[in-house]
Amino acid sequence: MVLGCVWLVTGRGASAETRAQPDQTGTNVQTFVAQGVVQELKADGRTVVIAHEAIAHYMDAMTMPFKVKEPGELAGLRAGDKVRFWLRVTDTESWIEGISKTGRASAEESEPASPPAAGQATKARHPLLDYPFTNELGQAVRLGDFRGQALAITFFFTRCPIPDYCPRLSKNFEEASQKLSAMPGTPTNWHFLSVSFDTAFDTPPVLRAYGERYQYDPKHWSFLTGPREKISELAALSDVKFQLQSGFFNHNFRTLIIDTAGHLQMVFPTGGNLSDAIVSEILKAAAVSNSPVQANDGEAQARRAALAR
Repeated sequence: MVLGCVWLVTGRGASAETRAQPDQTGTNVQTFVAQGVVQELKADGRTVVIAHEAIAHYMDAMTMPFKVKEPGELAGLRAGDKVRFWLRVTDTESWIEGISKTGRASAEESEPASPPAAGQATKARHPLLDYPFTNELGQAVRLGDFRGQALAITFFFTRCPIPDYCPRLSKNFEEASQKLSAMPGTPTNWHFLSVSFDTAFDTPPVLRAYGERYQYDPKHWSFLTGPREKISELAALSDVKFQLQSGFFNHNFRTLIIDTAGHLQMVFPTGGNLSDAIVSEILKAAAVSNSPVQANDGEAQARRAALAR
């Protein structure tokens, strides 16, 4: 979506153990034994949502999606099955395997925790450009302040434990910012924005410590938080959907590229390694002086038109 001339797009007890396993992939693989209750099987045939118990030495009990490398791993599973499985984690990805059914859950166990009500996103003419969000340094940051800069924007939360989800999004920005800074003659009018939707936990000090883990440069990369309703609105207008469920935020992926004229140039709707693609798009976006607004679809165009009034 566009504001004015600018974008805006669209407790189940702990009993798990860590076990060392042979490294069969040539990378540093951590392996954890986990168990939980199947909540949903995704249509892609490779993702299962499990309400799992606390995984010792790794993460608390949550309801979250897990990937499998072999679709056959999910054969015969259905919502409500109790399962035990291996969680494999490397520096760049995670997956589960060795899934075995251990029984059926009761109706109470099968019901995922209800998420708190999210603030309703306002879709009519709300000038978020001038709203003072807060960055990792505790400073007020207004989106309108970035007019004239090429922007890359994504949404995340710092407690995400799965390396190929939010940590991969942050790694993309780390790698892309390093590549841009190292290129001779690169424009300096670019900035990355990582917006947290974990507004209760991701305070400015938490965001700053997180940014330092990714060697961030505050001159070119900011981490934003704000009131839940404002973050919810910003996310909705960027076509980002998120939901807190049993301690984990289920969300889709969006990395947006905004050119210097304030127009949406590109949306990457996936995770994965996007650092080279982000660099390429930022270089194009930084060179734009006055581009027409690009509409992705009828709904997005209507939303942008309403907010541009």
